[in-house]
Amino acid sequence: MKLDELVITKAIVEGYFKKLMNCLELDVAIVGGGPSGLVAALELARAGKRVVIYERKLSVGGGMWGGGMLFNEIVVQEEARKILDELDVRTTPYRVAGYYTADSVEAVSTITSKAVKAGAIVFNGISVEDVVVHEDGRIQGLVINWTAVEMAGLHVDPLSIHCKYVIDATGHDTEVVRVVARKMPGRLFTATGNIEGEKFMSPDRAEKLTIENTREVFPGLYVAGMAANATFGGPRMGPIFGGMLLSGAKAARDILSKI
Repeated sequence: MKLDELVITKAIVEGYFKKLMNCLELDVAIVGGGPSGLVAALELARAGKRVVIYERKLSVGGGMWGGGMLFNEIVVQEEARKILDELDVRTTPYRVAGYYTADSVEAVSTITSKAVKAGAIVFNGISVEDVVVHEDGRIQGLVINWTAVEMAGLHVDPLSIHCKYVIDATGHDTEVVRVVARKMPGRLFTATGNIEGEKFMSPDRAEKLTIENTREVFPGLYVAGMAANATFGGPRMGPIFGGMLLSGAKAARDILSKI
């Protein structure tokens, strides 16, 4: 068979356009494809919800890819190991009880595959630059554009999508929450009404607070993973990823209880 470059182009354009058109109205939009966002997408898709991850980079996985200082090995605790076991990600007990290691590449690729096969859609290379707010003050969508447009500083108007809930899983940057805090100061469900900011590293406290801080921070907007701690003022935890996985699962459960 002789391959035709025009047929290849048509197949890509038609396939992407169909995918995009089917994802303009969602149950949940997740911003950030790190571990918490991936697990949340997996759980929501398994429950039959229409869920999309918008990832500004070309690859998902967030900080999990690099493990600790580019040692692509991650650590999880007992509670989170159960999630990896259920997903068939191999873990190895460390010589200190309660600690387990896993290959970061296997973890990211497996969770991503499971989420996509469950029905979650990933749009990579797309950034979120604003939110759509209903007249009652509740977030009802996102304003999206190509990351390349943002990086180039081009004046290109964005597009919008609608959704019932948004999860900010953008990690330390809290990208969606920052938009809301800038445009509606004092309105977040935090102690000051604004972003509290992440604190110094403390793995034990951070892992616990990541779960506690995974909750709604503005009507229609949830935070998960490191974005939860950065928003509510918890510490960072370094290259232990159990809290990220558990946070994503909690965000999904909380939203499923409402829709």
